[in-house]
Amino acid sequence: MRKYKLGDIATVEISGVDKKIKDGEKEIRLCNFVDVYYNWAITTAQHDSFMLATARPNEISKFKLKKGQVALTKDSETRDDIGIPTYIADDFDDAILGYHCALVTPNKDILDGRYLNALLHTDYAKKYFACNASGSGQRYALSVEALNSFPVPIIPLHEQKQIGEIFSALDKKIELNKRINQNLEAMAKQLYDYWFVQFDFPNEEGKPYKSSGGAMVWNEKLKREIPQGWNILPLFDAISVQYGFPFATEQFTDEITNIPIVRIRDILEGTTSAYSFENTDEKYCLNEGDVLVGMDGNFHMNFWHNNIAYLNQRCVRMRPYRDSSISSIQIYYNIQPYIKAKEQNAKGSTVGHLSDKDLKGLYLIKPAISLSFNPRKVFDELLALIIENKQQILSLTKQRDELLPLLMNGQVSVNSDLSLD
Repeated sequence: MRKYKLGDIATVEISGVDKKIKDGEKEIRLCNFVDVYYNWAITTAQHDSFMLATARPNEISKFKLKKGQVALTKDSETRDDIGIPTYIADDFDDAILGYHCALVTPNKDILDGRYLNALLHTDYAKKYFACNASGSGQRYALSVEALNSFPVPIIPLHEQKQIGEIFSALDKKIELNKRINQNLEAMAKQLYDYWFVQFDFPNEEGKPYKSSGGAMVWNEKLKREIPQGWNILPLFDAISVQYGFPFATEQFTDEITNIPIVRIRDILEGTTSAYSFENTDEKYCLNEGDVLVGMDGNFHMNFWHNNIAYLNQRCVRMRPYRDSSISSIQIYYNIQPYIKAKEQNAKGSTVGHLSDKDLKGLYLIKPAISLSFNPRKVFDELLALIIENKQQILSLTKQRDELLPLLMNGQVSVNSDLSLD
């Protein structure tokens, strides 16, 4: 298999377009580092989620996103976060690539963009980028020379396209499940606001409680009225709260053990990135539907999706009691404003910290349930759908990641009908 330098079969440009809005420049949508980092492909469905910024005409011309291109992260605080690619699956009129990223435009007669994207996801590419990154300690970067010199194994173009089609199909299914979950989460948030902020849950006649004249009483802790018969409880009285176990880092391993560990970095994606040889108490084991919050940095929040992982220190698990009217979805949206405010207040400091004192200052509303109103049942059904989709996403992602090296190394071949041999 012949190898070409990337710069000989593609054009590589380093973006310097910042996030600022400047007078005299054209308004655009900016595809940023995080958009590249977290997506296998970029489609027009993501357009409205890109941040607004401005750019000069020459920047727009050079960095406008076009179908067939590949974007990748150029510099970051760790070697592991550089060289992470995404495929540009659609043409964009006003979206351009932001700084800390590079844009690769393949020569379509030699190199297929989807094949290049798959190649850049392999350990082969990751090792090259890790070895060729400049910098140390605070930040690592890839120079345009290092990118241009990346050796690309070239197979016949029709085979490249077939490989690209397979990963494109998997990614479309993953993205569909993600969009379904976004809609389910938006539905859950809307229902939470309707019932627990506006207090227009169904009364005994099925009408909106507060709007229909339901009795309200003043609550001093919340400094607002709440429905009569509802309670306000300290967080630690309302639900089960458990901090993570201080696993020893020297006991961490890539080898699969019966102790998969969830660290702060794992909460957002809902995955585990390490195992431990260290045994610990079962109280640190996570359950499906637990609410997890990271206590350092960005205070990531998420619902957990299985019963086989253990929580590491500087993370906290929140779990409703079995017979309680409080649900995991209510916990999540009840405390989310406080966590976001704490995160915002920590901006500018070296690292923000969420403390035990912070959590002990939080309260949860405990609704009174009736024949017509059982929020736990409705929210648990929604959460079950969200978790089922999440499990499918993780399963498909695992399939994609396991298939990737087999196809790229030629251990599995592709027939013309896109089936695998």
